Amino acid sequence: MNIIDQAYERALETLRMNITPRGFSACSPKHDDDPNSNYRSVWTRDSSITLLWVLSTGDTELMECGKRSLETILSLQSQDGHLPSYISTDTGKPRFGGIGNIADIDGPMWLVRAASHYVKTTGDMEFARKYFSRIHKVMKWLRSHDSNNCGLLEIPESADWTDLFPRSYNVLYDEVLWYRINLDFASLREIVGRPAKRYVRRSDLIREKINTQFWPTPEKIQKSMESFASTQFSLGRTRYLIAQITPFGFSWRCDVFANIIAYLYGAIDDARAERIWRFLCQISIDDPYPIRVLYPAIHPGEADWRDYFLVNLMNLPHHYHNAGIWPFVGGLWVRFLMQLGQKQNAEEALEKLARLCQLGILDEWEFNEWAHGRTGKPMGKAYQAWSAASFVAAYLCVQGQTNT
Repeated sequence: MNIIDQAYERALETLRMNITPRGFSACSPKHDDDPNSNYRSVWTRDSSITLLWVLSTGDTELMECGKRSLETILSLQSQDGHLPSYISTDTGKPRFGGIGNIADIDGPMWLVRAASHYVKTTGDMEFARKYFSRIHKVMKWLRSHDSNNCGLLEIPESADWTDLFPRSYNVLYDEVLWYRINLDFASLREIVGRPAKRYVRRSDLIREKINTQFWPTPEKIQKSMESFASTQFSLGRTRYLIAQITPFGFSWRCDVFANIIAYLYGAIDDARAERIWRFLCQISIDDPYPIRVLYPAIHPGEADWRDYFLVNLMNLPHHYHNAGIWPFVGGLWVRFLMQLGQKQNAEEALEKLARLCQLGILDEWEFNEWAHGRTGKPMGKAYQAWSAASFVAAYLCVQGQTNT
């Protein structure tokens, strides 16, 4: 068995380590002996992503666990539509904030996407009818974050998967998800016999804003105030979608994860995706392994630096969200290459990803949460569900099977 096939089998084993009666835990409870760990939990973000990426396996056990994740989360929805950030697999107690009680905006968006594709894939109309109103409330809760009625969401600082990181207001990653889930929810509405045109129109507006505001060019004046065209002109002609825009400026850094899903989820066209690919190749974004999630890293003394990066030494340069390597984004990179028609490059990236997943802090095949951006040494929790699920999705994509 070659290393890629071996990694696929090991990834399925890792996913089964994360099966609990309440749904997918973030990492294997058996291997997490930290009594204060919140990784022994069903996270709205992590479990939804995990379900989304195992749908193409047809594995009943994994899909049923993913369904339980959705049911656990949706059953604990607040009156106004908010979903918990995570639920303890031991006690069933929900938490509505992550580290430092920080808000969680993207978790509910991933749940809408996962639930819509679960219903579309399985035809589980009982689930669709039972939870449609709750998912609709999630959409309304998310829509309320468009506080100035511009079409885009206004995101609090550190309020998505990059907790303890300085991103806020119109954040590319969140806007791409917002675009995609309006289409996903439109699809779910059609399945249950509800009109969907309003959500399709909204998605068209969001896509247009992503392409005009996050891709500055020197040729045109943007229509909306949020584009800050006169300031953005200093960037010249960009080769990727910039990370964020606020009333006070913008971040010119490249959010690699957000740029990848912008293409995979249809927010940008092939021409812009190829330009992004060329730029990411030129900066060796997958060296030593796929893939570093930010370019370039933020260093002390720079305007984007925050002292809270030092909490648990998480966001030092080339650590964690500060240009660390994340295997689950590496799987998306493989699929990005496949969608561009770069099959040979995708196969090479998949092998590199397999070798990363084989590394471990204590044992082989730990499918660690992240790795150091320069050395490639594995860090974070072992037997991470979405690391394994992403490899599964990437493997099946290269094999020619459809993935979400």
